[in-house]
Amino acid sequence: MCDEIKKAFREDTPDHRILSCAFEQEKESAVKKNHILVTKDVNLRMKAKALGILAEDYSTFRLTSIDELYSGKEVIEDFDDNLIQNFYEMPFKVEADKIEVNTKSEFLPNKYFIIRNNSHSVLAYLDKEQEFFHKVDKNPIYGITPRNAEQTFAVNALLNPEIPLVSITGKAGTGKTLLALACALQAKKQYRQIFVARPIVPLSNKDIGFLPGDVESKIGPYMQPLWDNLKVIQDQFSENDSSYIAISNMLKDDKLVIEPLSYIRGRSLQRIYFIVDEAQNLTPHEIKTIITRVGEGTKIVLTGDIYQIDHPYLDSQSNGLSYLIDHFKGQKLYAHVNLEKGERSELAELASNLL
Repeated sequence: MCDEIKKAFREDTPDHRILSCAFEQEKESAVKKNHILVTKDVNLRMKAKALGILAEDYSTFRLTSIDELYSGKEVIEDFDDNLIQNFYEMPFKVEADKIEVNTKSEFLPNKYFIIRNNSHSVLAYLDKEQEFFHKVDKNPIYGITPRNAEQTFAVNALLNPEIPLVSITGKAGTGKTLLALACALQAKKQYRQIFVARPIVPLSNKDIGFLPGDVESKIGPYMQPLWDNLKVIQDQFSENDSSYIAISNMLKDDKLVIEPLSYIRGRSLQRIYFIVDEAQNLTPHEIKTIITRVGEGTKIVLTGDIYQIDHPYLDSQSNGLSYLIDHFKGQKLYAHVNLEKGERSELAELASNLL
């Protein structure tokens, strides 16, 4: 390392050696400011700028504005009251191209709508051919009842066999993982296995090696939130109930598997209900790698909070989940729902909004 870098940063680390090379190149250059250090490491970019070295973020994908990210839902106001009544009188399909509303609605395959006027409202989704609106009912699934419109939409997408790819976003406590697990159990007869995984990216990016014990002991704490959600579902039933026993038997027979996402490598994803939790901590390349492994009869669900990222090189605009939502918007095989209201507890919702 050059003397200037040694004075500024005493540790001899790979990052500081890179800084030293960039600093030397900048000093020797006849034309100043013609070198740019490109890195995903925020700390390294800050150190470079402190030394007068131009530094930029590297990204093959980055949303222009996170506010423009597809939410999967829209509200249509002042809808014709007679048409709303038709939804309730029979299994009724309203042709989308015949709807006259004073709105700039964007009609996309598998998009969800809250349709209402002053006195009535209905929940609906647009089919993948964009020809008909279908009424969405609020039904309990494996002991869990949706508590709001967005959760009702999520359940519909998670149980729809014609939608093999679903993404669910939302802040902490909105029920993303719980609903995905409950729907997987509800639809278990359609699949040979339920596989639930999450990337091991610890809070504050502390390495897994800090935890004592063998591999199972190390990964246990990272998988615990998934076990907690499964326990919530199981506790909806008595220990003698067939649904309670079914979950225990599925775990025993490896029909329901909870593992780190890294264990997916080499697996065959045929007729599997595959849930990827904390997907916001994946890169766009990792998202692509996972989805391209999906075989016939498999449904893949990605859940996450794009504002709660533990990966050191990702943010709300460059993570893999945002990348997926932006690129798959409008595809017939895809549905997305953003959960807005926290249902964990009144305190959790208040903390999520204020802190």
